[in-house]
Amino acid sequence: MSKLLLFNKPCGVLCQFRAVDGKRTLKDFIAQPGVHAAGRLDADSEGLLVLTDDGREQHRITDPRHKLPKTYYAQVEGEADDAALAQLRKGVALRDGLTRPVEALRVREPAWLWPRDPPVRFRKNISTTWIKLTLREGKNRQVRRMTAMVGFPTLRLIRYSVGSWTLDSIAPGTWKIVS
Repeated sequence: MSKLLLFNKPCGVLCQFRAVDGKRTLKDFIAQPGVHAAGRLDADSEGLLVLTDDGREQHRITDPRHKLPKTYYAQVEGEADDAALAQLRKGVALRDGLTRPVEALRVREPAWLWPRDPPVRFRKNISTTWIKLTLREGKNRQVRRMTAMVGFPTLRLIRYSVGSWTLDSIAPGTWKIVS
């Protein structure tokens, strides 16, 4: 039977098990032999990372042809307006092509949010907005590039869910096995 882990990746952790000078990696948190990340999160991003020892399941989770939804909460710099959200919803032209349309909603700061270490940089005279985005593809640094292209750079990015798996009841730096 295959093993599937859900890990709440803290900011600053690399999505690999191989040690890197002075950097925290998955090895510092997960002592389960044979599991591999099904997808990645940038070192600066936080949240749900799915790991498995099943190559087919790993492929199903990561292959864009399966269109598995991934939901993110992005704290962006500035007051994201309706025009920016509309542009995100129809797709954004990036250097590597047009993104698929996404679901994009302005939301309140999530009640379940934990403090980030290190904290997000704040500017005294510039407000921030939280946006909830659901994607069905996974280009490199896609959410960050999309929000920047519509004029609202991402300050903090948290992946909340992958398919039906969520961060619910998983504290930062901890993981659980699911069936």
